[in-house]
This record gives sequence, C-alpha cells and structure tokens, in this order.
Amino acid sequence: MTMPDSAQPAPLPVHAAPLFATDAGGGLLLGDTPATLLAERHGTPLYVIDSALVRARVDAVRGLLPPGVRLHYAIKANPMPDLLRLLRPQVDGFDVASGGELALALDAGHRGIDIGFAGPGKRDGELAAAMAAGVVVNVESAGELARLTGIAVASGERPLAALRINPDFGLRQSGMHMGGGPRVFGIDSEDVPSLLAAWPSGVGFAGFHVYAGSQNLDGGEVAAALLRSHALCARLAAHAPEVPRIFNLGGGFGIPYFAGDRRLDTAPVRSALARIAGEHAERFPRTRLVLELGRYLVGEAGVFLTRVLDRKRSRGREFLVCDGGMHQHLAASGNFGQVIRRDYPLWLARGLKTPGDTRFTVCGPLCTPLDVLAREAMLPGDIAPGDVLAVGQSGAYGASASPTGFLSHPPPVQLLV
Repeated sequence: MTMPDSAQPAPLPVHAAPLFATDAGGGLLLGDTPATLLAERHGTPLYVIDSALVRARVDAVRGLLPPGVRLHYAIKANPMPDLLRLLRPQVDGFDVASGGELALALDAGHRGIDIGFAGPGKRDGELAAAMAAGVVVNVESAGELARLTGIAVASGERPLAALRINPDFGLRQSGMHMGGGPRVFGIDSEDVPSLLAAWPSGVGFAGFHVYAGSQNLDGGEVAAALLRSHALCARLAAHAPEVPRIFNLGGGFGIPYFAGDRRLDTAPVRSALARIAGEHAERFPRTRLVLELGRYLVGEAGVFLTRVLDRKRSRGREFLVCDGGMHQHLAASGNFGQVIRRDYPLWLARGLKTPGDTRFTVCGPLCTPLDVLAREAMLPGDIAPGDVLAVGQSGAYGASASPTGFLSHPPPVQLLV
C-alpha cells in the first residue's frame, strides 16, 4: 500500500551521514587509516577509494541479482588501474567506451565476450583492436557496422558485434537521459529489424545493448526501465540472424549526492529482475543477461581530500581557498552536467561528526569564478589553513572526468586503500 506523503520516510541527510568509519576523535577513516594521515603521506589534492566499501556495495548488488544475471562494471565511472584489479574477480565483465579503456580492461584480466565496447565515435583503429581482442563491439549506427565489416574483410577476422539500441522510451527522472527521442547513442529501435535483415555474414551477431538513462534514485522507475528494456530485446530477437548471446540491459542506479536526496529503493529493482530472469530463462536459455553499473558500485566509496591554503572574509562572506578545485574535481564544482548547482557532501576530515556552525564558500586555487567546490557548506568555525576537507561521493567521475591540465596545476594523486 502506498503511504500518504505525510507518512513518507524523511529525506536522508546525506551530508551528515557518510558511509565511512571514524576514529575515537571523530576523524575520517579511509580503510583503517586517518584521512589526515593519508593527506600527509601522499599530499593533496588526493582521491582515496575505500576498497572495503567497494566490496560491500558489490556484495549488496549481488544480493539483488537472481541466478543467471551477470554484473558488469562500466569503466568510465572510474578507470583507476588498482580499482579495476580489485573489481576484476568480483564482477563478471567490464564495459568500455574507448581504446584506452579497452587496454585497461585487458590489463586487469577480463577477456573476450566479458568485455563490451560502446561509444558513438569509435575510430577504425579502436574497432580493429576490439576485433583482435575478441570483445563485443556495441555498434552504434549502420555506418559503424559497415566500417567494422570492411575492417573484418580486410583482416580476414570475424568480429563479434551487438547492436546498441536507442529505445523509444527513456529512464524518467534520470541525471542523464541516454535513450528515447533523437540520440547520438545507439540505433533507433524501429530501424533495427531492417538492419538485422541485412546482417553481414562476416560479422558475428552477439545481441543487444540498451541503456535508457543514468543516475536515477527512483527504484520504481529503474525497475520499469529494466522491464521495458528486456521486453524490447526479446521483441528484436525475433529478427536476429542467430540466437543472441547477450542482452545488456544497462543499469541507471543512482547514488545520493545532495542534501535531501534519498537512497535508491532497491526493492522494486529486485522484484523486476526476478521477473525478468524467470521469463528470460524460459525463452532465452542460451543468452547472457547483463546488468551494467558504474557509479553505483564505486561512487560512494571515494573521497576527494583537499587542504585549506587560506581563509578570508569578503563583504560578510567566509571563504576557504584550497589546493584542489574544479580542474581536479569538475563534478563537485557543478560543471559536469548539473542544471542547478548544488553542493556535494563536504566534511572536515579531522572532525567528521563535528557540527557545522559557520557557512563557508569553498574554492579552489584557479583564477576563475567557476572554481567553487561548495557555496553553502556548514562547517566548524575553527577551520584554519592546513586543515583537510573531504568531498564525499567522489569515487566516480572524478579525476578522469576533470580538465586536470587547466592552468598547469599538479594532477591529483589517486589511491586505493
């Protein structure tokens, strides 16, 4: 039964409820080490991923998955090599979106059909490398399929390709819409049957890849999108030149970033996956069923540590100037897709649970007004130069999604503990 609005659970206070442990004095622990000590040892700005939290999240997702549903990690969320080596035995495959990510996936130890290569602008060299490695090329257009076919004919090899589908629906309430309407991603679902009817004999058919959207916190919406994605794959399979080997249903699971965000309710997702798996096992017993997640597996396991260089007051406002900024953490500055800029969780590393009594604007060192990590951060009033701040929800789309060369500051160090 649906509860009335007045009976709904209160929004999760993300900024006050990090997943990380604290020491006896309330200092942030990463692994078993104080964050302030890691900052001293390795310098700042510094990204730190807590491996125990990554493992715990993967275990939690495994608990949602019925038998037969495989879990892939989308490397674009965080391609740190040490993280990939950690995830290699815990997930069933990797999904990549460039030749560089393909090399990282191969170096980490996944091979062949356990790797899917997506992206709307693959170079011929990347297609050739994917073919040589035996990975699944998720073809994004008829033109890309023709180029892949030409490369196969010239080389005498037979690549394995799936069709990435642009569905006629999207994942509503998503941070990024990847399907529905005109999209650069994938092949419009209504055009797929004719493309399958003329499938080239020199290319092996792998199946379908659907990714309707990302960063969604509504479990009911995610569940509905997964059900529709599987139904779409099942309909299109009737036109396939051979039995599909893979249905990749994408993911879209979101994490809470901002004050007031609620965590994803996974109960509807569990129910939908159980229904999908049951139908799938009867109709497509030879076809792998894949769930593809990135941010959800690693995003909350990471922090960005930055040291306060200066504290100043300007016309009634308190500013903290730090050694890390938007060039090293673009997403936290609000310049990575946010329509309305809001603050990421931000804590004083030496006193994670110390109540904030002063409102600060937290900036980086760059000569641009865009270099702001927080505008409304409530932090302890005794913060001084030398203190270390921790930006939460930083395990995904951090260093690799930032313009680290801007103004030629040193790149951030990245660490797995």
